Amino acid sequence: MTDKANILSLEQLDEQINQLQQQRDQLLKTSLLRNYPSAKQGNRKVVIVGGQGQLGQVFVNLFRISGYQVSIIEKNDWENSDAMLLEAALVLIAVPIKVTNQIINKLSNLSNECVLADITSIKQSPLKAMLTTHQGPVVGLHPMFGPDVASFANQTVIICHGRKSSEYQWLVEQLKIWQAVTYCISAEKHDQAMAMIQVMRHFSTVVYGYHLMEEETDLSEIIALSSPIYRLELAMVGRLFAQDPGLYTDIIFSNIDNAKSIKRFSHRFEELLVLMESGDKQAFIKTFEKVSTWFGDYAEQFLEESSAMLISTNEAIAKNKKS
Repeated sequence: MTDKANILSLEQLDEQINQLQQQRDQLLKTSLLRNYPSAKQGNRKVVIVGGQGQLGQVFVNLFRISGYQVSIIEKNDWENSDAMLLEAALVLIAVPIKVTNQIINKLSNLSNECVLADITSIKQSPLKAMLTTHQGPVVGLHPMFGPDVASFANQTVIICHGRKSSEYQWLVEQLKIWQAVTYCISAEKHDQAMAMIQVMRHFSTVVYGYHLMEEETDLSEIIALSSPIYRLELAMVGRLFAQDPGLYTDIIFSNIDNAKSIKRFSHRFEELLVLMESGDKQAFIKTFEKVSTWFGDYAEQFLEESSAMLISTNEAIAKNKKS
């Protein structure tokens, strides 16, 4: 009897938790509706292709919270897609890189008033495909964050203009209403920048993780020996390997120019390794100082920012130890 009573009590507790979560979600929605109104008057229709994906869900939720009529198309929905796409004010592509252009090619029947946009992390190829397939307004977007963000506040969304920018200005305004920071750049310059921001870092991280594994490194030991800054760096490495390998592989392999850039990085790695092997400290210091001069004021800025991050990390570690 006691066990049964305990089970019932746990079930009741679960029910109470569910009710509280529903109340919280409703309060959150009410609050966000007040803060995130629609940039377009009326119940505009938004179709998100890949809306059940992690990042797609973020956009689905925000559009719905802002009062838009949102539909989702997944791979099994194409038979009904014509009806779903009818009278859409926006079709947003939120699918993996490897199938983005294939999906775009299916959207040749959109109205000329419909905005066609994507949120892929590369921009030249999908933007070209959208401009070829659709004669209406086209824009490329790249949210510089993952699906774990609580909101768009202070998050960067890159905008690569395509066609008829005045007709998708409401979408740009909606991003700003969601408190995103927008940055406009050409698709070509975007992809060149991403080769440094994403591809180089992801590839280097994969190599470092691969090296740790091949060296049979005792992770628990190096974690115990690491200061907060090195622990944070190690956490960023481990974070990558906790995520979808296909996503990062697609980003790294997205452009043949990425391999050329990494090849140049490898060459400079070898240059400095030669200095180390020959014991030429002065040449190494000279290179260090040249790079420091090139960074200029950004070096001090990054020092201050990383110091602030370290303080937060130390506080979090101390809090976890107490709990």
